[in-house]
Amino acid sequence: MTTTTERSAAARSAAPGSAGQTAAALVEAEAWTAHNYHPLPVVIADADGAWVTDVDGRRYLDCLAGYSALNFGHRHPDLIAAAHAQLDRVTLTSRAFVHDQFGPFCHELAELCGTDLVLPMNTGAEAVETAIKLARKWGYQIKGVPDGRAKIIVAADNFHGRTTTIISFSTDPDARNDFGPYTPGFVIVPYGDLDALTAAIDDETVAVMIEPIQGEAGVIVPPAGYLAGVRAVTAERRVLFIADEIQSGLGRTGTLFACEHDDVRADLYTLGKALGGGILPVSAVVGRRDVLGVLQPGEHGSTFGGNPLACAVGRAVIRLLATGEFQERSRTLGAHLHCRLGELVGHGVAEVRGRGLWAGVEITPGDRGARELSEELMARGVLCKETHDTTLRVAPPLMISQADLDHGVDTLAEVLTR
Repeated sequence: MTTTTERSAAARSAAPGSAGQTAAALVEAEAWTAHNYHPLPVVIADADGAWVTDVDGRRYLDCLAGYSALNFGHRHPDLIAAAHAQLDRVTLTSRAFVHDQFGPFCHELAELCGTDLVLPMNTGAEAVETAIKLARKWGYQIKGVPDGRAKIIVAADNFHGRTTTIISFSTDPDARNDFGPYTPGFVIVPYGDLDALTAAIDDETVAVMIEPIQGEAGVIVPPAGYLAGVRAVTAERRVLFIADEIQSGLGRTGTLFACEHDDVRADLYTLGKALGGGILPVSAVVGRRDVLGVLQPGEHGSTFGGNPLACAVGRAVIRLLATGEFQERSRTLGAHLHCRLGELVGHGVAEVRGRGLWAGVEITPGDRGARELSEELMARGVLCKETHDTTLRVAPPLMISQADLDHGVDTLAEVLTR
């Protein structure tokens, strides 16, 4: 087995623009792909745990983990075994039939989350779209909001996906501009401002949908008491609280849900990313029976949602989370990560935000931008990614060792002081 020291030495040899297969692969991707992403110039061919290897054999420490889709690391043996076993049996039936993994997956996920019902989908954006439809239909059928008048309150600087409806309530010009006309029915208030949210609620409000921690905005943790206040006012005004835990949930912050840090329970949760174990897209909406129960056959669906392969892998993910091991690792190693990153404040870092193994490292104004730092880290064998211009997002797999975690922070310190 390769040691951390050996892997670190190999990683340090990585350099952007190196000769070999990388350059050719980048040229091909650039020529044949729509330019809706600006990836770092690395071409990954293999991965194991917290480490990836490019097409030229250079190794890198993965400190992004697929935006939390790889909470359990690359190719976790339990997840790979579950996928292999299901691939030999049946992979797709559509929802026209019931398969033997479907009921157990929904049952086990509901029990893990402490909720009543589950509606499986594929991508995180699909889960959010599903939650929006559920909230509107609940508002019309249960709350009695006049048809076509339902409103959902969201937070500025949100990120819930990039479908036409979702970008209609985005405040990010890159996500929103030139994609109108926009879907109505959303009210945007400042994130963390409970007074503004409370004032925005009226008789036509059916839901408040927020991220417990805003990821794309820079790993923004709301003020103390904010989530509890949202829960209190939504309960008082008979409004659904939808927590988008697609990035923050399933162990990333040290608890199953990030809402748990504030002792808050939402009415609906949107889940995704880590639910598929980094193997395939799996998402779901979980929550109250009286909300999910408003749907009738034909009103919502997905050919691939809840397919046998997804359910088999999802069940293996649930088993890993049920042990509590990954939540504990995120708490323990997360405290260490934030302590180490905190030492960099004043040395090229203005602020560190986050919880568990999730951090937004705000770069000191006037220094290099976050993109440049990401490229310099890549050159030294550590993969992070900028969010906007000034923040590095650090989110390694939850199975990372402390030695590898320290290597990542040490490399960041080297880059900052270069």
